[in-house]
Amino acid sequence: MTEAERGRIIPYAVRAAIASVAMALALLSLKGVAAWTTGSVAMLGSLADTALDLLASLVTLYGVRLAATPADHDHRFGHGKAEALAALFQVALIAASAVGIAWRAIAAFAEPGETADPEFGIGVSMVAIVGTFALLAYQRSIIRKTGSVAVRADSVHYQSDLLLNLAVIAAIALDHYVGWSGADPVFGIAIALWLAWGAFRASSQAIDQLMDKEWPEAERRAFLDVAARQEGLRGIHDFRTRRSGSHDFAQFHMEVDRTLSVAEAHDIVEAVEKNLRRAYPRVEVLIHLDPEGHVDTDNPLVEADVTPHWFGKRVGG
Repeated sequence: MTEAERGRIIPYAVRAAIASVAMALALLSLKGVAAWTTGSVAMLGSLADTALDLLASLVTLYGVRLAATPADHDHRFGHGKAEALAALFQVALIAASAVGIAWRAIAAFAEPGETADPEFGIGVSMVAIVGTFALLAYQRSIIRKTGSVAVRADSVHYQSDLLLNLAVIAAIALDHYVGWSGADPVFGIAIALWLAWGAFRASSQAIDQLMDKEWPEAERRAFLDVAARQEGLRGIHDFRTRRSGSHDFAQFHMEVDRTLSVAEAHDIVEAVEKNLRRAYPRVEVLIHLDPEGHVDTDNPLVEADVTPHWFGKRVGG
């Protein structure tokens, strides 16, 4: 990606993150009043989730801004992993909130109470649904323009909020209008479990990034297929990939005819890089050139016999 392209993409992503923060602040204020007024455990769970939405949106804003920071002397690969570290901090807060909501819901079973002012609680949830729809539509337009991973993750989180707000409406309606006094704490426990599941998923993704987990196999194959189209390429081995925040990295050894001059071999490498840059503009590629038939003797993966799939495979012809 050129600096000009990055300059166009980052402002769009930052604007989407700011919109997300603004929406979370507005909904947090409304739901805070609604939780206090109605005493609903489900509304309290929704309030906690919105508070986490605000934190997630702030982390997204931080991550997007940090992603625009160029690599420096101490961080040659950029600062993308700061997003994963921030996500782990989020996970701790999400888990604590889930425990708190579950405890409050269990207490409500022992001392059931009628939900107060249900119309206000339902009205706030409806406003939250409409506002979330508007935010999602805006985020989708930004994702189409930028492909931002951070904004996409934030969008997925807000999509789940639609279901959460519908659950709050159902809990309040069943409790007040149908007379099922246990509906509110039941939905409260369900929300707590949902928050705990979200914390588990977030921690898995963050740990995968910190541990430099390889791309999914389908993505690796598709990437290699693009590289292998170049005429003159005789083979690819030691293919490695990883993700760091919103940045992707790929590196591999590329084999060419050993009788080629340095200039001719370099031209083939540049052609491969150009094809990959066109197909994957947000992936930083590092290619090591080898003469055809060369076998690396200092590859730690080979020595440890932990060669991942595709390593050592010949592609192209």
